[in-house]
Amino acid sequence: MIETPSLVDQYCHGVLRTELGLGTFETYLGRTPALPAPGTTFFDTQTGFAVRRWCPPLLGLEPHCPPAHYLARRRELGVVETGRRLLRGSGISTYLVDTGLPGDLTGPGEIAAAGAAEAREIVRLELLAEQVADTSGTVDGFLANLAEAVHSAARSAVAFTSVAGVRHGLALAPHPPGPGEVRGAVGRWLAGRRAGGTLTDPVVLRHLLWIAVASGLPLQLQAGTAGPGLRIDRTDPMLLTDFAAATAGLGTDLVLLHGYPYHRHAAHLASVFPHVYADLGPALAHTGARAAAVLAEILELAPFGKLLFSSGARGLPELHVVGARLFREALSRVLGGWVGDGAWSRVDAERVAGLIAAGNARRVYGLVDGSSDGGGHR
Repeated sequence: MIETPSLVDQYCHGVLRTELGLGTFETYLGRTPALPAPGTTFFDTQTGFAVRRWCPPLLGLEPHCPPAHYLARRRELGVVETGRRLLRGSGISTYLVDTGLPGDLTGPGEIAAAGAAEAREIVRLELLAEQVADTSGTVDGFLANLAEAVHSAARSAVAFTSVAGVRHGLALAPHPPGPGEVRGAVGRWLAGRRAGGTLTDPVVLRHLLWIAVASGLPLQLQAGTAGPGLRIDRTDPMLLTDFAAATAGLGTDLVLLHGYPYHRHAAHLASVFPHVYADLGPALAHTGARAAAVLAEILELAPFGKLLFSSGARGLPELHVVGARLFREALSRVLGGWVGDGAWSRVDAERVAGLIAAGNARRVYGLVDGSSDGGGHR
């Protein structure tokens, strides 16, 4: 076994504060918010099987118990105790939490307390811009307030994240838009927008990305797995090649989130651009029993100092557990196999495992190992 005693979950969301029935619970096991097809269940997926393998023992049940038994035990323990047991059983020591999803989700402080861990906030750029738009009546007011909001967020956040790829696709022009272009796009967006409306304009999205690049904080870009209404080929990380080239040497690291099923493409970009890193999140969590094969493909291409563990979990603490356990199992299986074959030494395997599990994230995000302010949330 190759040990990974500490895990930094470099991208995740909070967990739901409410009780869930079978139907609602299983929607979180799918790749989109849609319900499963009639007569089917998302428990019959690699993620569903992984939940049944790894989570029941943390709640005092046998592995692979029926979903109905598992959910009954969950209700018996209650949301708070279930979350505490699962998060503390995940082995994650630090959570970097994207707070940009809607819903009754715990924030960084709550997930840190429940998991007896550290937690830091990742600020979602599009939500920040939408909040600024709700309180800005003019183009000039919006642009000034947006710059100030990004600057203010950078003082406390550990990173920015963007869903421009999910909203529009990743084939955005790589260069910053000019002032006139930005003003025109903002004016059209504000004029046609109702309060709470989402940001999808490609020019405003580009402007937002370049403001974030200027902040110097790591910028996470979502790629790969796409939601309803967006063709997945528009989220191929290779579409970011020109943007990666344009941002090289500016001092801002780019972290390609998700990536799957284009995980090889994300790994390739991480191999050719010094400031680009690749996330392992859903590439492993969604492939379950096949996670080791997918991880081996990523390790064929990316330098080992350019890969970052994440669970990508949202809503269910079970997904934090699944992400962590599948990562550990896959990493141990792949690296342990190479040690067994004599291709690697155990010392090197354990060193690389430590980098991917936590060390790379601590370096990229400027985290201090074992730091705490007494409450687990900095």
